[in-house]
Amino acid sequence: MREAFRRVHGTDPEGIWAAPGRVNLIGEHTDYNDGCALPIALPQHTLVAARRRQDGRLRLHSAQGDGPVLDLHVERLTAGAVTTWGAYPAGVVWALREAGHPVGGADLHIDSTVPAGAGLSSSAALECAVAFAYNDLYELRLDAPALALIAQRAENGFAGVPCGAMDQLASACCTEGAALHLDLRAGTHEQVPFAPEAQGMSLLAVDTRVKHDLGDGAYARLRAGCERAARLLGVAALRDLGPEDLPRAAELLPSALLPLVRHVVTENARVARAVAHLRAGRVAVLGPILTDGHISLRDDFRISCAESDLVVDTALAHGAHGARMTGGGFGGSVIVLAEEDRVDWIGEAVTTAFRKAGHQDPHLLPVSPAAGARRVG
Repeated sequence: MREAFRRVHGTDPEGIWAAPGRVNLIGEHTDYNDGCALPIALPQHTLVAARRRQDGRLRLHSAQGDGPVLDLHVERLTAGAVTTWGAYPAGVVWALREAGHPVGGADLHIDSTVPAGAGLSSSAALECAVAFAYNDLYELRLDAPALALIAQRAENGFAGVPCGAMDQLASACCTEGAALHLDLRAGTHEQVPFAPEAQGMSLLAVDTRVKHDLGDGAYARLRAGCERAARLLGVAALRDLGPEDLPRAAELLPSALLPLVRHVVTENARVARAVAHLRAGRVAVLGPILTDGHISLRDDFRISCAESDLVVDTALAHGAHGARMTGGGFGGSVIVLAEEDRVDWIGEAVTTAFRKAGHQDPHLLPVSPAAGARRVG
């Protein structure tokens, strides 16, 4: 990273920061409904080498883009002004300034091992790495949750994706060997021990290679539907509903909105069950909860795809404890919980099934709970 920074920017960086992607074990599309979620951080991460500038310029370079340096000026950053990948790091600087923090320019060089468009929060990893770098460079003294909310503000207000805060909080606040129990309404988080390998199990992420773009409007429509349903039911958010409220919701809501409510209500309940099992050390019991979550996302939210369903069905047929799509949907990745000695067999079976169906080979990523954002150099 230091050598690459010197090649691009002609000087040494002041430091290097890292932020991970994430896998959400359970709790999908609950964050913007004031609900709960249970993500882990991935070993795959985004690195940012950075150095302050005194002239107000923000110069961005990505090893993945392999293109010229994107040269911006921090005082001219406005929402929607940057439409390339640079919107995510530039949005963090914009969000910091919008929040009243006295930050100026910087030279940044970025490299990442988080697959883009795979539902593993590559954008949140990028935003959090930049936020942590700026926090240290400009001595802002913000804690990890505050930096995560700055990163979310960047994605919402600058990049134009109406996501909740779960991805950024996971990237910023996760710890190694634990899942992060998030309560988005209360603004709290708790580390819940999660070490599947200690019980002879592994977690496999399967990137279907079906790219998704949460900025294309589908995600926003889902969120708007949930918010409309909450208004019609007279509650602040769908978090306020329990399973006992579903019959009343069926009477009051248009037929198109009821499945959205049903998913959010049952998904929050699945998070609670998953946390209870992990606290008791019952990792294998998480499997059926994952599968139930996939069925809900497939049938009620309707955001799965043929490739994701094929991964789930094939994994279960070959002995997985459970599997589900993870992330915002419309493609991306599936997580599979299985006995360690079955993971390779399951991965081979999924690849074979994809080839028979005429799909591109999936990308198999064994994952384990990793550390959140931090300075690494």
